[in-house]
Amino acid sequence: MANVKSLLLGLMVGGTVSAAATLLTTPSSGSDVRNRVKNQGTELKDMIANLKQDGLKLRKQLTETSKEGAALVKELTQEMKKSVEEWKDTVEPHQENIHQYLEQIELSLKDLEEKMKTKNP
Repeated sequence: MANVKSLLLGLMVGGTVSAAATLLTTPSSGSDVRNRVKNQGTELKDMIANLKQDGLKLRKQLTETSKEGAALVKELTQEMKKSVEEWKDTVEPHQENIHQYLEQIELSLKDLEEKMKTKNP
């Protein structure tokens, strides 16, 4: 917002300086100079009005874009949570099977150790 104010201030100061320079250096008649100054003032007012409208449009677009971005982030977050839950549902049964297989292997190893002890006193 500070950049817009600086731009507008620069345009106004530049327009004023150019108008003063024109008034002081022109060999035209007074009515011609007044008409040119009036036209330049009108052009400057139109330019400022256009800049203001463009700034308001930009502000509106930024607001809409930020709202859309927030909605997309929320949707993405929900989709990621759903994907993680589905992954957990898919993986957890396999984890239990692996745990059971490991327990069976441990029991088999213990049985094997006991058999080895009994065969080799």
